[in-house]
Amino acid sequence: MRTLKLLFATIIIGIAFTSCSVVVDEFNDPYYVNIEDVVTAYDLWYVDYNSTTGTGDVPFLSKAFTVSFINGKLWVNNNLVGIGSTGNGYGIEIGYYDTYSGILEIDHDLDGYYDFDVVELSSDRLKLIDNYNNVSYYLEGYQKYNFDYNQIFYDNIEYFLQEYDVWEKTFTSALGELNEFENENFLSFTPENITTFYSSQDEVGTNIDDVYWDYVGGYSVANIQGYDNLKILTLDYDSWGNEEFELTVINDEKISLYHINSGTTYEFTGNGYIQYLKTSSSKENVRNEGRKRTKVQRETKIRRNLK
Repeated sequence: MRTLKLLFATIIIGIAFTSCSVVVDEFNDPYYVNIEDVVTAYDLWYVDYNSTTGTGDVPFLSKAFTVSFINGKLWVNNNLVGIGSTGNGYGIEIGYYDTYSGILEIDHDLDGYYDFDVVELSSDRLKLIDNYNNVSYYLEGYQKYNFDYNQIFYDNIEYFLQEYDVWEKTFTSALGELNEFENENFLSFTPENITTFYSSQDEVGTNIDDVYWDYVGGYSVANIQGYDNLKILTLDYDSWGNEEFELTVINDEKISLYHINSGTTYEFTGNGYIQYLKTSSSKENVRNEGRKRTKVQRETKIRRNLK
């Protein structure tokens, strides 16, 4: 095995037949608990990717929003669309795990075998250490009944925007002033990064395969002080400057963009849903590669006076 059995020499007799993880108590003294009990204590483990440390990478953890350990099988939510309902809330099954050797061993259907030391930082927070790949992931535990499936959209909004090939304008409010954005009917946010968007003035109803992208530019998402369920989306159009919107998630296929300068509200509906790492056959757009979570640093803004 690639991983190190911590303190193995000193307590080999006590743990000879037990799968264990290391816990550090308030006195910084390590003691052992059963790994299986630890990883199955919660229905869902949210991958706190912004806390990830190390220079390496474990592809299936970098892609996942949640992981679940259920009777030797590993489940993940790789998509925000459908989260809470796909796989009864657990997502999709992607491999197997066991804890019998004193470490967490995972056999991923595509990525192969990985070994992790498990450190229980608190009753609901774990650290998974992959010494071979020099990377550590931090997991936060939740039961399904108290996991905020709605909030996860706002915490990872850049990735939600990437889960459709195209966002099509399907509603424009009667209130609001005319503005340059009126003619933009399609938007797209690429999975290769979290800074590039595409925009098109093709007529609403155009087949998404035939959409011509008139413009490619940069975008950013900012938090709003005092609001958890609201973001500022800024689209940078070189020709006439930035367009700022208050971004609200209506459901997992529709967003609302309130144009701050004009007071106009637009709704965009997602077309061409992209599912990441789906093993069963489907006519949907399925991708096993092309997206990896990265650490997101957002600016926090004060909400402006609205029209």
